[in-house]
Amino acid sequence: MVDADQTFVIVGGGLAGAKAAETLRSEGFTGRVILIGDERDHPYERPPLSKGFLTGKAARESVFVQETGWYAANDVELHLGQSVERLDREARTVRLGDSTLIRYDKLLLATGSEPRRLDIPGTGLAGVHHLRRLAHAERLRGVLASLGRDNGHLVIAGAGWIGLEIAAAARGYGAEVTVVEPEATPLHAVLGPELGQLFTDLHAEHGVRFHFGARLTEIVGQDGMVLAARTDDGEEHPAHDVLAAIGAAPRTALAESAGLGLVDRAHGGGIAVDSRMRTSDPDVFAAGDVAAVPLHLPGSPLHGQRLRVEHWANALNGGPAAARSMLGVGAPYDRIPYFFSDQYDLGLEYTGWAPPGSYDQVVVRGDAGKRQFVAFWLADGRVLAGMNVNVWDVTDHVKQLIRSGGPVDQHALADPSVPLESLVTT
Repeated sequence: MVDADQTFVIVGGGLAGAKAAETLRSEGFTGRVILIGDERDHPYERPPLSKGFLTGKAARESVFVQETGWYAANDVELHLGQSVERLDREARTVRLGDSTLIRYDKLLLATGSEPRRLDIPGTGLAGVHHLRRLAHAERLRGVLASLGRDNGHLVIAGAGWIGLEIAAAARGYGAEVTVVEPEATPLHAVLGPELGQLFTDLHAEHGVRFHFGARLTEIVGQDGMVLAARTDDGEEHPAHDVLAAIGAAPRTALAESAGLGLVDRAHGGGIAVDSRMRTSDPDVFAAGDVAAVPLHLPGSPLHGQRLRVEHWANALNGGPAAARSMLGVGAPYDRIPYFFSDQYDLGLEYTGWAPPGSYDQVVVRGDAGKRQFVAFWLADGRVLAGMNVNVWDVTDHVKQLIRSGGPVDQHALADPSVPLESLVTT
């Protein structure tokens, strides 16, 4: 165990940073733990921002990782509402926005990601929104409630997970919703074209209108307010508010200015780390949305693939993994990517990684028409990913199929009467 007079600094006040601080203490570290976050709120979880909190079903207090008093009780020093302006690796210091210098022995960068911005005329209007922070969700919740009361229109740019979850929330409030998406189906970058239609149908049944094959080119307004949204095919959609849900970019500016190794944007971006979350500087670690981690899955086609994952489970597990590595007790990070989504009466879990072009077959087990099934993405007969829709308690089996790396009998995989665990090869 490291000496008690050492100082470990965590830059980033999200789930990854908070869980890293918790792990340092639970593993017995007795030195200083300093957590720096650029929001004034204590660390919180982000999934409720587009789910329960946004819909009004979850209270504000439910989103926080720890109770407020936990940090003082565990001697975790908080610097909230403070950004880190500079990392000096030679001096082992970080400089805050108020010019405070903090020295570290080990440093964890958990700076997360930020929403990509629309680069079109009209984005300065009052009714243009993004969703990343609790303050954004609080504002958006009021906007959706107002749109519902007044039969107002929301235009959403992007049919990814965030865009679809917000569309579902908006319809729950009674707002009119149009989703503009350049691909031919929703979720193309994750699910490919095979299952996107399922989400088109789901949302259409709840009154959402889709405009595929188009991008927003202008947000039209008057007196500072949104009136309409125009697309590159000449269409104009009535709108009182517009939400940009076109993805997120890792916050790597601090790492880049300090000369740490990065991954280029064409390959997902982020801070390059090894399987123990170490950056190119052995005293600096990274976790959460910002970290690009090589998958440690011997035997699987995914082994060695460097991924940057922007989902809750990665922050939940990656923060503790980095903390243990800072203590010198870490093992290779071998978590398989996982996320979940809730939209209307549809709940799903997705495990693995299979972007378009990486697989050659999709096998469906169950009844896709009734939206109660498990889908598998395969390459050369080997499972890369699985998504269970309104089917539960199968995630562990999906993980086992991915880890095994062996070919799977596709007819048995599609047959619900065959136990999934019986298909795992050793």
